[in-house]
Amino acid sequence: MEKRGHGHGHVHPVNFDPTAAEPDHHEQAPTTGRAYRIGIGGPVGSGKTALTAALCRALGDEVNLAVVTNDIYTTEDADFLRKAGVLDPERIEAVQTGACPHTAIRDDITANLDAVERLEERFPGLDLVIIESGGDNLTAVFSRGLADSQVFVVDVAGGDKVPRKGGPGVTTADLLVINKIDIAHLVGADMDVMTSDAHRMRGELPVITQSLVDTPNAPDVAAWVRSLLPVRAG
Repeated sequence: MEKRGHGHGHVHPVNFDPTAAEPDHHEQAPTTGRAYRIGIGGPVGSGKTALTAALCRALGDEVNLAVVTNDIYTTEDADFLRKAGVLDPERIEAVQTGACPHTAIRDDITANLDAVERLEERFPGLDLVIIESGGDNLTAVFSRGLADSQVFVVDVAGGDKVPRKGGPGVTTADLLVINKIDIAHLVGADMDVMTSDAHRMRGELPVITQSLVDTPNAPDVAAWVRSLLPVRAG
């Protein structure tokens, strides 16, 4: 007679809350007297650095801004931005996390806060600091002690299923950007499905679709960023 161990032979589906994230151990810092901080996160290859560069091009002449990049072992993203000439190189700080990127943007945010502080000392009166996370997964969100607002970037190469997979990056970020829509037809991604799923998962939170090939200065995201800055001033 076949014997089965206790509990084997039965599959019980487990339902996860798509908005659930690791607890945030840091209090949201008051914005008075300091630069507004926007975090940009998302999976590897989704276009975070390209979006950061686009925002520097779009806003650099009108907003006093600086950038912090995060990579695990290198300074590759910071080097890319410096070589692209989108900002004075002194306005770009690199953080090497040495561990999973979400560690430095959520769990132990000290290195990023130190980088922001160096920039604020170097450039008094900064209006905005963009903090780009290293590539991570759909659960990676910024601590509110580090970023006042968060942008989460996904791209069509991951397939039109990505938004409906959820995860707190997709469901809770202040802005979701669906990137690289110019190649949707090449990878078989249905943009109608992707955008409708994104809105369904996010409720009233905004979604922007974009191609940095067609609109290199990311005008819709830049407009969203501009809309946040007067809040700080007021």
